[in-house]
Amino acid sequence: MDIQKHILNNLLLLKVIPNASQTKLIEEDHKLKLYLSAIPDKNKTNTQLIKFFKKEFNLKVEIKSGERSRQKVLRILE
Repeated sequence: MDIQKHILNNLLLLKVIPNASQTKLIEEDHKLKLYLSAIPDKNKTNTQLIKFFKKEFNLKVEIKSGERSRQKVLRILE
């Protein structure tokens, strides 16, 4: 998947679905959805999200907003 088309001004918007059966990123209606296997407890979902982008896309990201929400805005650092 080419996520570059979703990055604007080094920001990436996506919806996170925790506690999924498998970790995967999909595009639905021109929006990104990230299914994560981690449960939304003690920052586990956010940690898995950051590791996912590093492993799959070699991107270092930080959560700009939505740390406690399913709607996230990520800042691309690299």
